[in-house]
Amino acid sequence: MAKFLIADDHPLFREALQGALANHFSELTLREAEDLDSTLAALNKDDDVDLLLLDLHMPGSGDLYGLIRVREDYPLLPVAIISGSEDSSIVAKCIGFGALGFIPKSLPSAEIAEAIDTILQGETWVPKENRERLDVVSDEDQELAQKVSGLTPQQYRVLHFLHEGLLNKQIAYQLGITEATVKAHITAIFRKLGVYSRTQAVLVAERLQL
Repeated sequence: MAKFLIADDHPLFREALQGALANHFSELTLREAEDLDSTLAALNKDDDVDLLLLDLHMPGSGDLYGLIRVREDYPLLPVAIISGSEDSSIVAKCIGFGALGFIPKSLPSAEIAEAIDTILQGETWVPKENRERLDVVSDEDQELAQKVSGLTPQQYRVLHFLHEGLLNKQIAYQLGITEATVKAHITAIFRKLGVYSRTQAVLVAERLQL
């Protein structure tokens, strides 16, 4: 019996995907998560998930951070990205950072099932139009991704707000923490990313499309 975790913040899509998968997999257990925190909690609680279907844009995931975080914490877990985007550079980065597949949400249910079958067999699946355009992720980006994987979800949220240009007191308000805690997070972010300024940290985030 296969067990999948669907991590997506849209209940209607999760429901539709469950229905589609149930038609193609006779024995299937499905779990759900709606953001990165609940995804990590579900994986920590249930260590026999066969496949994670991960939305790039759900809360906390921040495009590629969610994938990088999951791959760091659960390196043996097959991950397939489920996304409304079909941008070739994003597809390439997802595969380069360890996803076994990139499945557009626009695909018919039969093709989604076919893609998942391919991934469960240990092979990589991406849309046909992207297969000839998968640029290799550079060693520098791989190294940066390894550094980013060391950020906690809360530190990632702080990095996100730094990218948005918020001041420390504004970040503290947004996250419901003290300004001193924000400063401690920023210090940890600088150390883990190997940077010395907000500008350098933001450039890392932009380079990896976090």
